[in-house]
Amino acid sequence: MKNILIIDDEEKHRSLLARIIRSEGYDVSEAGDCASGMKKIEQKSVDVILCDVKLPDGNGVDLVPKIKAKYPDLEIILLTAFGNISDSVQSMKDGAFDYIVKGNDNDKIIPLLSRAFEKVSLQKRIRELEKRVGKKYSFDSIIGSSPVILKAIELARKVAATDANVLLTGETGTGKEVFAQAIHQASGRSANSFVALNCSTFSKEILESELFGHKQGAFTGAVKDQKGLVEEANGGTLFLDEIGEMPLELQAKLLRLLETSEYLKIGDTKPSKSNFRLIAATNKDLKLESEEHRFRSDLYFRLNVFQIELPALRNRAKDIKPLTQFFVEQFSIKSSKKTFGIDTGFLDKVTHYSWPGNIRELKNVIERAVILAEGDTLTADSLPGEIQWVQEQNKTMSAFSMASVEKLHIQKVLNHTQGNKAEAARLLEIGIATLYRKIEEYKL
Repeated sequence: MKNILIIDDEEKHRSLLARIIRSEGYDVSEAGDCASGMKKIEQKSVDVILCDVKLPDGNGVDLVPKIKAKYPDLEIILLTAFGNISDSVQSMKDGAFDYIVKGNDNDKIIPLLSRAFEKVSLQKRIRELEKRVGKKYSFDSIIGSSPVILKAIELARKVAATDANVLLTGETGTGKEVFAQAIHQASGRSANSFVALNCSTFSKEILESELFGHKQGAFTGAVKDQKGLVEEANGGTLFLDEIGEMPLELQAKLLRLLETSEYLKIGDTKPSKSNFRLIAATNKDLKLESEEHRFRSDLYFRLNVFQIELPALRNRAKDIKPLTQFFVEQFSIKSSKKTFGIDTGFLDKVTHYSWPGNIRELKNVIERAVILAEGDTLTADSLPGEIQWVQEQNKTMSAFSMASVEKLHIQKVLNHTQGNKAEAARLLEIGIATLYRKIEEYKL
């Protein structure tokens, strides 16, 4: 029901207006002065107020900011016997929806109310979306109770309240962007933009343009000025994923930006400024990269103000079951299917798999299983072959066999290099092709 409150001390006018509005299907309450009007708002949900300007205990124009301060989504239409430009201007500045003269209101009021309710409905939807977004990207939305993930969440909560640069490390698919979003959402910058860019996606030239923007005519195809993501992130957070892939030349420009808050758009001669919080992410060992001159050491130290390492999924095995249940529910809804049950065989397989692709791989596997499911329960048959076979392979492998020792050692080295296979092959003193063959053989 759409709820309207009429505040007017002229009883005849108020009653006539109430009858007209009720005939259109609205729920109408009445009050004769400011005090009783405020009581009505507190006692009952109100969407739109029709309020006289001159009231026995106050002025409708003065009432507007008081109501809007407490009930920002409530719309107020002021009614007056005599039009007054200064009152009209002031009331609109304070947030009134409209200001109309009595006598002209009968024909105008219903269309005006319809527009006011459209705005109320839109504002409610926006509030609901904001709540959903806030919940989706909050720390509370991060699923897991294993000590390693709880430690990462604790560190992220602490740094969120500051403006410090954050470096998120860990293997691909461990949820670095989810953490970055949660840090932004819990920070003082949450009302402003969260802007994300994957540095491995573009060539150097396109990456520079995406990051810093360009001026018209700066290069062939630059037909107009374009904002960069640094400018878009002003006041908010800039998330640079896979920062270890950023070319050295752009690293120098990013370093200057972090040191001075100034940058040059491509084709511009005048520096621009941007105030943003930087969160960077990588699956590489940037310290090693800087020692081997593949990443600027000065930029590494700038980024590494506060480092949080996100654990691999195989190191938080107790979280696999709740993550599986969450993704099953999510993809059931997405595919317009009823929520599936999960049999013990399915859970046994997913909890014993090593998940080299981490949460991202688990999510993709669950989506596939939901699509393939024909009954009302997910079974192991809907899992990819490598997940079904790996447990059987593990059962037949003796804990004391050379293969078991080799598999465990390769896994430890991959963990140490955070999934960097080239570095793992170097430390193992084997060729990269041999390492890939071993990974395939042992289903790592």
